[in-house]
Amino acid sequence: MQKALIPLIFLALCGCSTLEFPWVYRLDIDQGNVIKQEMVDQLKPGLSKSQVQFVMGTALIEDTFSSNRWDYVYTMQYGDGEYKRQRLTLTFDGDTLVGLSGDYLPGGAATEAAATEAPATEASDAPAAE
Repeated sequence: MQKALIPLIFLALCGCSTLEFPWVYRLDIDQGNVIKQEMVDQLKPGLSKSQVQFVMGTALIEDTFSSNRWDYVYTMQYGDGEYKRQRLTLTFDGDTLVGLSGDYLPGGAATEAAATEAPATEASDAPAAE
């Protein structure tokens, strides 16, 4: 009788691993390069790779087939299951920065993906210009 209960208890415990227990704390997990708008605002075409690395840090992904592309990726998975991803791709011509694309643009202009995450409270407070 006891030998038959051991596999049943094991199967019951394995099935419990997929359940969500509300009292269990789940950690926030962040990975990659932190990308801030202040850092991106300092990037200008013509900067050397060493200057870009000083501002942004070491790229998370450097293209193995071409050293002319650096990718900065930041992901954050919150304990409640929400997932956030930010990306910035820098392209070089030799040792000179020639372009960038992604969720951030210099001058504080953000792409649509980043703009939807930002709160729009400041725009409503400003008086309308006529």
